[in-house]
Amino acid sequence: MLSPTETILKNVDILSQHSTEEYKYIPRHDKPLPSIERTAEIVELIKSIIFPGFFGDSIANQKTLKYHIGMNTERLYSLLTEQIYNGICFSSQYAVGKDIKSKASELALIFIDKIPEIKRLLCTDVKATFDRDPSAKSYAEVIFSYPTIKALINHRVAHELLLLGVPTIPRIISELAHSETGIDIHPAAKIGEYFSIDHGTGVVIGETCIIGNHVRLYQGVTLGAKSILADKAHAKDIPRHPILEDHVTIYSNSTVLGRIVIGHNTVIGGNVWLTTPLPPYSNILQQKAVEGLFTDGLGI
Repeated sequence: MLSPTETILKNVDILSQHSTEEYKYIPRHDKPLPSIERTAEIVELIKSIIFPGFFGDSIANQKTLKYHIGMNTERLYSLLTEQIYNGICFSSQYAVGKDIKSKASELALIFIDKIPEIKRLLCTDVKATFDRDPSAKSYAEVIFSYPTIKALINHRVAHELLLLGVPTIPRIISELAHSETGIDIHPAAKIGEYFSIDHGTGVVIGETCIIGNHVRLYQGVTLGAKSILADKAHAKDIPRHPILEDHVTIYSNSTVLGRIVIGHNTVIGGNVWLTTPLPPYSNILQQKAVEGLFTDGLGI
């Protein structure tokens, strides 16, 4: 029997190899890697900048507001530059160098310029969530405790970073919200103003979804894609998720699949399976179980 030291050294040697067939899917990481912990800190800083006092340090004196936002924004710039740099290095075939550092700094500053607009959009989400939930006691309660707002903060941040061409970091930010709230929104999904998700758990919004203004979803809603062939599974820019026009409401546990348009002012009831487009002002209810064959990627 091997000694403790020999056992440890043997397994360290095995785990350090990249040539083992079973380990071939783990990429080499000779370049800087993004940090999940640092990315989480970035999100917390952004939350404290957009909703000061609600996240981060409690601010009782409005006279210190500018100071707190300034300190957090400076820290955000430093961390975001670092993580964008690491993300570019990790995802790029180019050598690590000053050009990438300069690009990372530039992208971090462009993103900071977008924070006021992100805040404006999130304020519309807070209002929509409050207005549509009779149990909500105040806007403050919505900001503090509703999973919808937590998920949408991450999404709107991740979406802007993705639009800037930042690799890897947007997906990490989205998955941080997914793990905390159970709401899975791909960072590429386009979501309009006054968006709300009631309860939220189990909601899935796919990569090429386009969602209009004043849209409301309930828990368990999936805006997904039909199954596609393996050779097309990683094809980029294929519109394969639904388009929801303005003032659409989808109730709990309904599934909408494929690149179909759901017309404005439509209501889809709970437990509906939908793969065909709907004109404006539709009302869809499933009153009884419907039997049918799953073909052409319509099954799971």
